[in-house]
Amino acid sequence: MKLTVIIPCYNERNTVREVVRRVLAQPGDKEVILVDDGSTDGSHEIIRDELAPLVDKVIYHDRNIGKGASVVSGLRHATGDVVIIQDADLEYDPSEYERLIKPLAEGHADAVYGSRFAAGDEHRVLFFWHSMGNRFLTFVSNAFTNLNLTDMETCYKAFRAETIKGLTLREKRFGFEPEVTAKLARQGARIYEVGISYHGRTYAEGKKITWADGLRALWCIIRYNLFG
Repeated sequence: MKLTVIIPCYNERNTVREVVRRVLAQPGDKEVILVDDGSTDGSHEIIRDELAPLVDKVIYHDRNIGKGASVVSGLRHATGDVVIIQDADLEYDPSEYERLIKPLAEGHADAVYGSRFAAGDEHRVLFFWHSMGNRFLTFVSNAFTNLNLTDMETCYKAFRAETIKGLTLREKRFGFEPEVTAKLARQGARIYEVGISYHGRTYAEGKKITWADGLRALWCIIRYNLFG
Protein backbone atom coordinates (compact mmCIF):
# COMPACT_ATOMS: atom_id res chain seq x y z
CA MET A 1 0.00 0.00 0.00
CA LYS A 2 1.48 3.30 -1.13
CA LEU A 3 1.08 6.40 1.03
CA THR A 4 0.89 9.97 -0.25
CA VAL A 5 1.72 12.68 2.30
CA ILE A 6 0.54 16.17 1.37
CA ILE A 7 2.29 18.95 3.30
CA PRO A 8 0.66 22.39 2.94
CA CYS A 9 3.13 25.08 3.98
CA TYR A 10 2.58 28.78 4.53
CA ASN A 11 5.27 30.77 6.34
CA GLU A 12 6.77 27.90 8.34
CA ARG A 13 10.49 28.55 7.88
CA ASN A 14 11.27 27.46 11.45
CA THR A 15 9.67 24.03 11.14
CA VAL A 16 9.33 22.96 7.50
CA ARG A 17 12.80 21.38 7.32
CA GLU A 18 12.16 19.25 10.40
CA VAL A 19 8.69 18.23 9.27
CA VAL A 20 10.03 17.01 5.94
CA ARG A 21 12.88 15.19 7.69
CA ARG A 22 10.47 13.39 10.00
CA VAL A 23 8.09 12.49 7.19
CA LEU A 24 10.90 11.07 5.05
CA ALA A 25 12.12 9.05 8.02
CA GLN A 26 8.88 7.08 8.23
CA PRO A 27 9.06 3.53 6.85
CA GLY A 28 7.09 2.19 3.92
CA ASP A 29 6.32 3.07 0.32
CA LYS A 30 5.39 6.74 0.15
CA GLU A 31 5.47 9.89 -1.90
CA VAL A 32 5.77 13.34 -0.37
CA ILE A 33 4.06 16.34 -1.99
CA LEU A 34 5.01 19.72 -0.57
CA VAL A 35 2.77 22.70 -1.36
CA ASP A 36 4.22 26.17 -0.82
CA ASP A 37 1.14 28.34 -0.42
CA GLY A 38 2.69 31.68 -1.34
CA SER A 39 5.10 31.86 1.61
CA THR A 40 6.83 35.20 2.18
CA ASP A 41 8.96 34.50 5.28
CA GLY A 42 11.80 32.58 3.60
CA SER A 43 9.98 29.24 3.50
CA HIS A 44 9.78 29.49 -0.29
CA GLU A 45 13.56 29.69 -0.62
CA ILE A 46 14.09 26.81 1.83
CA ILE A 47 11.65 24.65 -0.11
CA ARG A 48 13.08 25.57 -3.50
CA ASP A 49 16.77 25.30 -2.62
CA GLU A 50 16.89 22.62 0.09
CA LEU A 51 13.74 20.50 0.19
CA ALA A 52 12.64 20.20 -3.44
CA PRO A 53 15.39 17.65 -4.24
CA LEU A 54 14.32 15.50 -1.27
CA VAL A 55 10.60 15.15 -1.93
CA ASP A 56 8.65 13.75 -4.86
CA LYS A 57 6.78 16.86 -5.88
CA VAL A 58 6.71 20.56 -4.97
CA ILE A 59 3.79 22.78 -5.94
CA TYR A 60 4.13 26.56 -5.72
CA HIS A 61 1.18 28.91 -5.34
CA ASP A 62 1.88 32.44 -6.57
CA ARG A 63 -0.02 33.84 -3.58
CA ASN A 64 -1.47 32.60 -0.33
CA ILE A 65 -4.74 30.82 -1.15
CA GLY A 66 -5.26 28.67 1.94
CA LYS A 67 -4.90 25.19 3.39
CA GLY A 68 -7.92 23.75 1.61
CA ALA A 69 -6.66 24.96 -1.76
CA SER A 70 -3.22 23.51 -0.97
CA VAL A 71 -4.72 20.12 -0.18
CA VAL A 72 -6.67 20.13 -3.44
CA SER A 73 -3.50 21.07 -5.35
CA GLY A 74 -1.70 18.15 -3.74
CA LEU A 75 -4.54 15.71 -4.46
CA ARG A 76 -4.28 16.42 -8.18
CA HIS A 77 -0.79 14.88 -8.14
CA ALA A 78 -1.29 12.14 -5.53
CA THR A 79 -0.66 8.59 -6.74
CA GLY A 80 -0.84 6.71 -3.43
CA ASP A 81 -3.56 4.37 -2.18
CA VAL A 82 -3.84 6.36 1.05
CA VAL A 83 -3.53 10.13 1.54
CA ILE A 84 -2.46 11.83 4.77
CA ILE A 85 -2.55 15.58 5.38
CA GLN A 86 0.54 16.69 7.33
CA ASP A 87 0.71 20.29 8.51
CA ALA A 88 4.16 21.88 8.36
CA ASP A 89 4.13 23.20 11.92
CA LEU A 90 5.25 20.21 14.06
CA GLU A 91 2.00 20.13 16.04
CA TYR A 92 1.36 16.60 14.73
CA ASP A 93 3.88 13.75 14.86
CA PRO A 94 4.61 11.74 11.67
CA SER A 95 5.70 8.78 13.79
CA GLU A 96 1.98 8.14 14.35
CA TYR A 97 1.24 7.37 10.68
CA GLU A 98 1.04 3.64 11.37
CA ARG A 99 -1.70 4.27 13.92
CA LEU A 100 -3.66 6.43 11.47
CA ILE A 101 -3.30 4.07 8.56
CA LYS A 102 -4.14 0.80 10.34
CA PRO A 103 -7.96 0.96 9.99
CA LEU A 104 -7.51 1.80 6.30
CA ALA A 105 -4.98 -0.97 5.69
CA GLU A 106 -7.26 -3.50 7.38
CA GLY A 107 -10.16 -2.48 5.17
CA HIS A 108 -12.33 -1.13 7.98
CA ALA A 109 -12.30 2.58 7.15
CA ASP A 110 -12.53 5.06 4.31
CA ALA A 111 -11.21 7.92 6.46
CA VAL A 112 -9.41 8.11 9.80
CA TYR A 113 -9.34 11.16 12.07
CA GLY A 114 -6.52 11.60 14.55
CA SER A 115 -8.27 12.88 17.67
CA ARG A 116 -6.51 15.15 20.13
CA PHE A 117 -9.29 14.60 22.65
CA ALA A 118 -9.62 10.80 22.59
CA ALA A 119 -6.04 9.99 23.47
CA GLY A 120 -3.97 8.99 26.40
CA ASP A 121 -0.93 10.44 24.66
CA GLU A 122 0.98 13.55 25.58
CA HIS A 123 -0.61 16.94 24.94
CA ARG A 124 0.71 20.40 25.49
CA VAL A 125 -1.63 22.36 27.77
CA LEU A 126 -2.74 25.52 25.99
CA PHE A 127 -5.80 27.67 25.33
CA PHE A 128 -9.06 26.89 27.16
CA TRP A 129 -11.30 28.84 24.79
CA HIS A 130 -9.59 27.39 21.74
CA SER A 131 -10.32 23.86 22.95
CA MET A 132 -13.90 24.82 23.83
CA GLY A 133 -14.32 26.25 20.35
CA ASN A 134 -13.07 23.01 18.81
CA ARG A 135 -15.42 20.96 20.95
CA PHE A 136 -18.36 23.24 20.12
CA LEU A 137 -17.72 23.00 16.37
CA THR A 138 -17.39 19.21 16.66
CA PHE A 139 -20.70 19.09 18.58
CA VAL A 140 -22.53 21.14 15.95
CA SER A 141 -20.98 19.10 13.15
CA ASN A 142 -22.02 15.86 14.85
CA ALA A 143 -25.57 17.16 15.27
CA PHE A 144 -25.82 17.62 11.50
CA THR A 145 -23.91 14.51 10.40
CA ASN A 146 -25.13 12.15 13.15
CA LEU A 147 -21.53 11.11 13.76
CA ASN A 148 -19.92 10.85 17.19
CA LEU A 149 -16.53 12.38 16.42
CA THR A 150 -14.53 13.85 19.28
CA ASP A 151 -12.33 16.10 17.11
CA MET A 152 -13.79 17.16 13.76
CA GLU A 153 -11.30 20.05 13.53
CA THR A 154 -8.20 17.87 13.78
CA CYS A 155 -5.66 18.52 11.05
CA TYR A 156 -4.51 14.88 11.07
CA LYS A 157 -6.77 13.05 8.65
CA ALA A 158 -6.04 10.02 6.48
CA PHE A 159 -8.18 8.87 3.56
CA ARG A 160 -8.43 6.13 1.01
CA ALA A 161 -7.31 8.00 -2.09
CA GLU A 162 -10.40 7.12 -4.10
CA THR A 163 -12.60 8.39 -1.27
CA ILE A 164 -11.02 11.84 -0.92
CA LYS A 165 -10.56 12.24 -4.67
CA GLY A 166 -14.23 11.44 -5.16
CA LEU A 167 -15.27 14.57 -3.25
CA THR A 168 -15.69 17.98 -4.83
CA LEU A 169 -13.96 20.28 -2.32
CA ARG A 170 -14.60 24.01 -2.50
CA GLU A 171 -13.23 25.52 0.71
CA LYS A 172 -9.88 27.19 0.20
CA ARG A 173 -8.91 27.80 3.82
CA PHE A 174 -9.64 26.18 7.18
CA GLY A 175 -13.21 25.46 6.14
CA PHE A 176 -11.73 22.31 4.60
CA GLU A 177 -12.21 20.38 7.88
CA PRO A 178 -16.01 20.79 8.29
CA GLU A 179 -16.56 20.56 4.54
CA VAL A 180 -14.77 17.25 4.12
CA THR A 181 -16.50 15.86 7.21
CA ALA A 182 -19.95 16.83 5.94
CA LYS A 183 -19.27 15.36 2.51
CA LEU A 184 -17.85 12.12 3.89
CA ALA A 185 -20.93 11.73 6.07
CA ARG A 186 -23.33 12.43 3.19
CA GLN A 187 -21.47 9.81 1.15
CA GLY A 188 -21.83 7.24 3.92
CA ALA A 189 -18.05 6.86 4.29
CA ARG A 190 -16.75 4.69 7.11
CA ILE A 191 -14.96 7.08 9.48
CA TYR A 192 -12.71 5.92 12.31
CA GLU A 193 -10.94 7.89 15.04
CA VAL A 194 -7.63 7.13 16.71
CA GLY A 195 -6.02 8.99 19.59
CA ILE A 196 -2.93 11.02 18.78
CA SER A 197 -0.47 13.23 20.64
CA TYR A 198 -0.58 16.96 20.08
CA HIS A 199 2.18 19.53 20.43
CA GLY A 200 0.20 22.74 20.01
CA ARG A 201 1.75 26.14 19.44
CA THR A 202 0.95 29.54 20.85
CA TYR A 203 0.18 32.47 18.55
CA ALA A 204 3.62 33.89 19.38
CA GLU A 205 5.09 30.62 18.08
CA GLY A 206 3.20 30.88 14.81
CA LYS A 207 -0.30 29.48 15.30
CA LYS A 208 -2.51 30.94 12.57
CA ILE A 209 -6.12 29.88 13.16
CA THR A 210 -8.32 32.61 14.69
CA TRP A 211 -11.90 33.22 15.87
CA ALA A 212 -12.77 34.31 12.33
CA ASP A 213 -11.84 30.85 11.10
CA GLY A 214 -14.15 29.42 13.76
CA LEU A 215 -17.05 31.48 12.43
CA ARG A 216 -16.27 30.33 8.90
CA ALA A 217 -16.19 26.72 10.11
CA LEU A 218 -19.64 27.13 11.68
CA TRP A 219 -20.97 28.54 8.42
CA CYS A 220 -19.40 25.64 6.51
CA ILE A 221 -21.00 23.07 8.81
CA ILE A 222 -24.44 24.50 8.04
CA ARG A 223 -23.82 25.04 4.33
CA TYR A 224 -22.32 21.69 3.42
CA ASN A 225 -24.63 19.60 5.55
CA LEU A 226 -27.80 21.29 4.35
CA PHE A 227 -26.91 22.10 0.77
CA GLY A 228 -24.06 19.73 -0.10
